[in-house]
Amino acid sequence: MELQKTTGIVLLSAPIGERERRVVLLTKEHGKLSAFARGAMRPNSPLRAATMPFAFGDFFFYESRNSVTITGAEIKNSFPDLYTDLEGALYGYYFLELAEYYTREYNDEKLMLGLLYQSLKALTTPSLKRRLVKVIYEWKTLVINGEYPDYERDDLSDTVKYTLGFITFTEIRKLYTFTVSDEILCTLEKYVGSYLNKHLDRNMKSMEMLETVMKN
Repeated sequence: MELQKTTGIVLLSAPIGERERRVVLLTKEHGKLSAFARGAMRPNSPLRAATMPFAFGDFFFYESRNSVTITGAEIKNSFPDLYTDLEGALYGYYFLELAEYYTREYNDEKLMLGLLYQSLKALTTPSLKRRLVKVIYEWKTLVINGEYPDYERDDLSDTVKYTLGFITFTEIRKLYTFTVSDEILCTLEKYVGSYLNKHLDRNMKSMEMLETVMKN
């Protein structure tokens, strides 16, 4: 078996037994990739931190007929600020969950990987409203997957339409460069949220937890 390398981020991570972890990566070269990391549960394992959610970097793996096994990783960013901030972490987990929902194995998911990475960075930027980051991430996810509504024909203000158009057509690295009023943000949340609620076929658990925390 040939050792391969892929750039990606950990979307999901779950223990299997006492020593192993099963992870789901969103990768540049292979789309969504399910893999096993043997020994990753051991306290001194170099794979322990590398197989936690949010870990971004290069992953080394072997691919057999029935499974993929991670043997090493070079982590470039693990977004440690999200682990010390409950609200930020829940936003982040929601982003991971939505990415896991929309992406497919061995599909070209370069745009989704780039969007997810930039959006997680935006969550740790104090000057950005996290509610706005969430709306931008949701709408751009719909755009990348070709599932967004024809907002130009809907009953929306010119400012809201302009904002949705900006998110639609702006390249990912320049998305998080603007702000809006609270009134516009509320309209965007209702519009994008309503569309997602109608078209997602399952509830996002992390979003439910976030809403509970924000109410308290």
